[in-house]
Amino acid sequence: MTAVEELLRELTPQVLGVLVRRYGQFDACEDAVQEALLDAAVQWPKQGLPDNPRAWLITVAGRRMTDQVRSEQARRRREETVAAQEPADAFVSPAPGDERLPDQDDTLTLLFLCCHPSLSQASQLALTLRAVGGLTTAQIASAFLVPEATMAQRISRAKQRIKATGVPFRLPPEPERADRLRVVLHVLYLIFNEGYTATSGPDLHRAELTQEAIRLTRAVRPLLPDDGEVAGLLALMLLTEARRPARTDGEGRLIPLDEQDRGLWDGQAIAEGVALVTESLSRTVLGPYQLQAAIAAVHDEAPTAADTDWPQILALYVVLAGLDDNPVVRLNQAVASAMVHGPQAGLDLLDELATDERISGHHRLASVRAHLLERAGDLDAAAAGYREAARRTTSLPEKRYLETRAARLS
Repeated sequence: MTAVEELLRELTPQVLGVLVRRYGQFDACEDAVQEALLDAAVQWPKQGLPDNPRAWLITVAGRRMTDQVRSEQARRRREETVAAQEPADAFVSPAPGDERLPDQDDTLTLLFLCCHPSLSQASQLALTLRAVGGLTTAQIASAFLVPEATMAQRISRAKQRIKATGVPFRLPPEPERADRLRVVLHVLYLIFNEGYTATSGPDLHRAELTQEAIRLTRAVRPLLPDDGEVAGLLALMLLTEARRPARTDGEGRLIPLDEQDRGLWDGQAIAEGVALVTESLSRTVLGPYQLQAAIAAVHDEAPTAADTDWPQILALYVVLAGLDDNPVVRLNQAVASAMVHGPQAGLDLLDELATDERISGHHRLASVRAHLLERAGDLDAAAAGYREAARRTTSLPEKRYLETRAARLS
């Protein structure tokens, strides 16, 4: 990514926030910002950066909006044959108590808008990456392996939904802010996870998504410096992404955690992540992202796989299950239990999970069961489990890895 592209991506949510605050028309403002970004991408490399790039983009995008407003007013005059409206009629006044300074960063407000509960999860992801992340429709479509036209329709429907519901451009009222923040963090978490382990396709990683999720979470943290879960999520992303260089070999084949060359891990990211989670755990209310980050820190700080403090990891998963009891947490808890108490303890927990429809058909349940059966010495059952997991996954690197494990045991 060039310096200009990086700057434009950073400024996108700030400029869009200013326009939406002024005009209140999210869909039209987003189109105007995209046009201004295109102008900048063409002009700035040739003519040099303006003295104030943010103001330049706001001015150009604002002109586009003014043109649209005037065009719409002219159309109404022609169709309705009524007196011309004042230009100010096209603006939406801020809600009482929500007035902002012209240079204030509206990134958090924009994130809340893109992650509004009225939108589907797929729409929240796409709109966040487009409006806040500054990714093009083509880039988002490529990341999620859908045609560009399909993604364009998804984004368009999301913008129309926001318009139809009349969502005001302001932070949610205090009583619902915590719940809405959880949605925002969850969307960023999903973006990161899709980048770290792609759900389908030929590649295990989509680095552009993990890097974008980290960038956006970094942008949120200064806006909510006292929120432990924002810090916890950023720490979790850094500690997880630090292992990415060692997760595949030169041919893109998956390498499990206990076989990775830890010398390839990003020490700087690990140090930052450990510092973040340590500081947040010491002064804020405990939350799921902080606990997941603490678990990731235990893994990352172990010099070798054999040095991993599994009793501490198991204890953390027990606490995490008490806060966020979902099947993925229980699955990971089963692995930790097997490492501490033996494979049968983990298999017993997996038997309980087998009745949970949310994960009973997932390839991860089958692969973990196969792994524990292998550790228990039941190699035939383990091979069958790996083959079953390979049939269920849509990720080609994971499929190849699981098939290789099955073949090795057969």
